[in-house]
Amino acid sequence: MINDLLYLISKFIDDKIPKKYSISFQEILLVSGIFNVASEVLAILIIFVVFLLILFIFLSFIFNFDLLVSIVLAIAIPPGFLACIIIYKSEKRSEDVEKSIPDFLRQLASMLRVGLSFENAMEELSKYGSGPLYDEIKRSVIEIKMGRDFNESMVAISSRLKSKNLERTFKLIIEAKKTGGNLADIIENVSDDLRELNALKRDRKSSVMMAVIFLVISAVIAAPFALGMIGIYSSFMTSLGKGSELIETSKIAAGSYIIIHSILAGLIISLVMYGNVKKGIKFSIPLLIIAYSLFYIISNFGSYFLAF
Repeated sequence: MINDLLYLISKFIDDKIPKKYSISFQEILLVSGIFNVASEVLAILIIFVVFLLILFIFLSFIFNFDLLVSIVLAIAIPPGFLACIIIYKSEKRSEDVEKSIPDFLRQLASMLRVGLSFENAMEELSKYGSGPLYDEIKRSVIEIKMGRDFNESMVAISSRLKSKNLERTFKLIIEAKKTGGNLADIIENVSDDLRELNALKRDRKSSVMMAVIFLVISAVIAAPFALGMIGIYSSFMTSLGKGSELIETSKIAAGSYIIIHSILAGLIISLVMYGNVKKGIKFSIPLLIIAYSLFYIISNFGSYFLAF
C-alpha cells in the first residue's frame, strides 16, 4: 500500500513539476551522494508532512497547543530535516574528496614515474580506488574512451565534486601537459602542499572547538532555558489574573530572540571553523529546531513540571 501511494505521488510530481526543476533537484541529491530518484524523495517528503500535520493537529487539540505553530512545525520539520541531511552528506562527501586528493595525486605521480601515460595512469587508479573521487575518475575514463576531450573531462570532475583544490590541480596538470613540464614532480609537489593544507585545517578545527562548544551550549541550552522562564512567568501571571499585553509581547520577543540567536550562532560557528559564513546554514537549521523546541516546551509546559 505504501509503495503504491509512493508510486502515485512520484508520478504526480513527475507530471506536474517542470523537468528543469526536477533535474536541478536530482543534481543536488547526486552531489550530496544521495542516489535516489528526485520524485521519490519528494514523495516521501510529502507523506511525512501529511503525517506530521495529522499528528500535530491531533496533539494540539489534546494538549491545547497553538494550532498555527503546530501546522508550521509540521510543514517545516520534514523539509528542514531533508535539507540538513543533504547539507551534511554534501559536506561529508566534499571532506572525503579533499582528504583523498593528496593520496590520489601521490599514486598518480608514482605511476607516471614508472612510465605510464597520464590517461593510462588515471585508468589504473580508477580500478582500485574507492570513494567519491575515484567514482568520478571512473566516469571520466569512460567519457574519454567515448571520445570526450581529456581536458574537458578533467575540469568536469572538479566541477561535479565542487572542489577548488581539485580544480586548481587539474588546471596545473593541463598546463603542464601543454608546456611539456615534468608532470610527476608537479603532481607530487601539489600533493605535498594539499597534505599540509589539510593538516592546517585539522589544527584549526581542534583549536577552535572550545569556542564552538560554548556557542552550541549557549544556543541550545542556556538561551532556551533562560528565555523559557518568561513563558512560565507569563502563565503564572495570567493564572493570577494579572496578564497584560506587555507580558504576552515579551513571550513573542523571547521566541524571536531564540530564532535570531540560533541562526547567528550557526553562522558564527561556520565562520570560526571554516572562515566562511555561507556554510553556517548546516549549523543554523539544527540549532534553530532544537533551541526553539526546547524553548516552546519550557515556556508552555514548564509550569506543570514546577508544580510537581
